[in-house]
Amino acid sequence: MDAAKLFDLTGKTALVTGGSSGIGEMAAEGLVRAGARVLLASRRGDACEAVADRLNGLGATGSAEGFAGDVSTAEGVDALAGATRARTDALDILFNNAGRSWGAPLDDFPHAAWDKVMSLNVAGLFELTRTLLPLLRDAASDESPARVVNTGSVMGEVPMGDDAYSYAASKAAVHHLTKILAKELAADRITVNALAPGPFVSKMTSFATGDEDMRNRVGAQVPLGRVGKPEDIAAALLYLCGPGGGYVTGAILPVSGGINVQTGPDIFAEGKP
Repeated sequence: MDAAKLFDLTGKTALVTGGSSGIGEMAAEGLVRAGARVLLASRRGDACEAVADRLNGLGATGSAEGFAGDVSTAEGVDALAGATRARTDALDILFNNAGRSWGAPLDDFPHAAWDKVMSLNVAGLFELTRTLLPLLRDAASDESPARVVNTGSVMGEVPMGDDAYSYAASKAAVHHLTKILAKELAADRITVNALAPGPFVSKMTSFATGDEDMRNRVGAQVPLGRVGKPEDIAAALLYLCGPGGGYVTGAILPVSGGINVQTGPDIFAEGKP
């Protein structure tokens, strides 16, 4: 067994949505360093092109291409699927990472925050996966299944509202949908898994991770004492997408520093002398 080959993606083609920053960019760098050809898409096509330029300058064995793609509407999904088909006739890896949040206090949380978030985080993820199934099936084999990895959240695992009610509910839906698709697509030799990240530095979390002092304060609330690092995302994704993860499907992989196993207060411990 060659340990290095367990994470080798040489010759594989991946599509990363929401690839212009944050977790998408972290994932894309890991895939490029592992040898994959990575297609980066987000609503900010210019930003994806800039990320691709940076990744192509790393001297890694893989490569990157950036372009615009919107997963929040049916028309956007069709356009992104068409742009993907124009670049490849088979897709080994789909990383459904595009997403949005909405924050407001419970008493003021608007109805519009539900359609806005669910249409991208859940419906868009489902529609893009469904639309790209022919490319995934063409890449899949018994020896090397195609991979779908969805970005969930620790907020979809534990009851954390934090004024982001539609976001938390959408990520719980992503986790459940991941398991449903894993069951239904196994016969096609397509694995479907999800990452459930905790706090990472991104534009979405800039309100809480925008500077070092904020990151330290947030990290202090995490059981492992820090916010996530790019290599945490890259390593988790490479496991699920590399040869070493080919027998794993329907998993929700926590990348949250232990937030996923936090429970209630130590009530009875307080009663000890």
